[in-house]
Formats: sequence, structure tokens, C-alpha cells
Amino acid sequence: MANEKLVWVIYDIVAQRKRTKVAKTCLNKGLYRVQKSVFLGKMNSNQIDELKMICDELIAPDTDSVYIFPMCEEDFKKVKLLGQAFDKKLVNDEVEALFL
Repeated sequence: MANEKLVWVIYDIVAQRKRTKVAKTCLNKGLYRVQKSVFLGKMNSNQIDELKMICDELIAPDTDSVYIFPMCEEDFKKVKLLGQAFDKKLVNDEVEALFL
């Protein structure tokens, strides 16, 4: 797709059902799970806006948080991974390839 950006989605959501819905939304948008509450993938601006609206409707603003970080490829290549950067049970080869 045109104008896709790498996007990190990181969340801290108290209610299990809402947390599950946000996770499923991220997966349905083509993002890859790299930690239990961290997703990574490519999205265009419209997809990012749609994800924001869906998450905004789901979360409780007083207790929950969702961070959507678009990142250019140049900056993404500067990301430093330390220790167990990814949950090996959740990450596939395609995500690992982004960091090579």
C-alpha cells in the first residue's frame, strides 16, 4: 500500500475482554504480536486513524492506555533490542526479518 509506515501499538488495558478485543483488532489490521501487549506492522494513515477510533471506543480512558507509534524505516533501523526483545512464542520469522 502507498505511504505505509511501520507502526508500534503498545497498550495497558485493565479489562480482559477489552484487552482481547484490542489485540484481535491489531491482528485483523495485519499487525504482528511481538510481546503480549505490543504489536508491530505496516499501516497507512487511514488504517492508523481507524485503529485509533476503534481503540478509543473500547478503552476506559481513566484506567487504560493505548500508544500508536508510527515510525519511519530509517528510525526503525536504529531500534536497539536488548535481552528478550520478543516473546519467542508469539513472533514469526517475518517480524524477526524486520530487525535484520
